[in-house]
Amino acid sequence: MSNTFINSQWRPRALLACHLLAALLLLSWLWQPTRDLWNGFDLWLFQLLNDPVHAAGLWAKVWAIGSMRPVDLGVGVVMLAVMLKADLVFQGHQVRRALFAFLTALLALLLLRVGFAELVKVMGWQRPSASLVVEGSARLTELFPDWEERWDMKDSASRSFPGDHASVLLIWALFMSFFARNWRLLLVWAIAVIGMLPRLVAGAHWGSDAFVGGVFLSLLALAWSCYTPFGYRASEWLERMTLPLTSRLAKLPLLGRMSIVSGR
Repeated sequence: MSNTFINSQWRPRALLACHLLAALLLLSWLWQPTRDLWNGFDLWLFQLLNDPVHAAGLWAKVWAIGSMRPVDLGVGVVMLAVMLKADLVFQGHQVRRALFAFLTALLALLLLRVGFAELVKVMGWQRPSASLVVEGSARLTELFPDWEERWDMKDSASRSFPGDHASVLLIWALFMSFFARNWRLLLVWAIAVIGMLPRLVAGAHWGSDAFVGGVFLSLLALAWSCYTPFGYRASEWLERMTLPLTSRLAKLPLLGRMSIVSGR
């Protein structure tokens, strides 16, 4: 791949396709006949994942740990490490620009999320999470109260749609999918799926919070950051703005060897 591996041109067909796919996905959740299918899927998935939690065994402990706030940070570190490791997905000289382009996609996601949240509120699409609705659901915070007090586990939400956590994981996986191949692509999606599972097992989110709301936001953010010059120009600007800092850091013994610093 060349230095211009990030798209620098408008791609109207791909941009339109992302918007159409996102709109169809959201409409399938809003139209009652297909909404019934989504509701059935939501309940099936939640019961499949949450019912074993009642035993409070290894399954419950694994996902209780996964639901802790610090683990979210750990997943973010893993995602960052995969992106910044030279020659894993990106060549050394591409790492910094790829990171800046992804940060641009995250910014687009944030802006879209703010606007979509207002639309969800106005239209009355919001709903409580599965753990607050399904009678008899297993609550990780009740099974492990000491862990909850110390580590702040997430197993419920009064406003669960869309899945913010899932949207970040999904846009990262979709962005990386442009470049990752073979086992690296499987690695990317394994990280994304594993990162989403704790919220689904605990019932903090319904499946469609992630697979409708999260995908909807991710597709739109990806479209505007990757199929327009926005991502390219923003990453180019960030490259210029950070050049004085990275030039100084490149002279340091250890940091200077990192591709994110050295640019090679």
